Amino acid sequence: QVQLVVSGGVLVQAGGSPRLSCAASGRTFSGRDVGWFRQAPGKEREFVAVISRSGLWLYNVDSVKGRFTISRDNAKSTVYLQMNSLKPEDTAVYYCAVSSLLGVAGGSYFQTSNYDYWGQGTQVTVSS
Repeated sequence: QVQLVVSGGVLVQAGGSPRLSCAASGRTFSGRDVGWFRQAPGKEREFVAVISRSGLWLYNVDSVKGRFTISRDNAKSTVYLQMNSLKPEDTAVYYCAVSSLLGVAGGSYFQTSNYDYWGQGTQVTVSS
């Protein structure tokens, strides 16, 4: 059993740079890929970023590329999402998710069905 606790949600002005954290329990965290998703009001949950189990492979969706950075510290069983230059359209509930045993780094990382465990989500609101 893996449980994820997400923290770092904030209300910030455009251009802000908060960092989200996803702390995991259990012993399988370091052996799995981890992704970040977000869900804006009235929209479906969408993929944001993913990091491989080793931390050597990362990918960000085009809408956040160059602004967001995903990283992980396996010793602390924690994955981070550093968000810079926030825009109002970044407003959403942000979720972290741990992949299945097969992983997602080889593809299909954007599909929610390929993740086994989900955090509770945290609200990020960006004002103009």
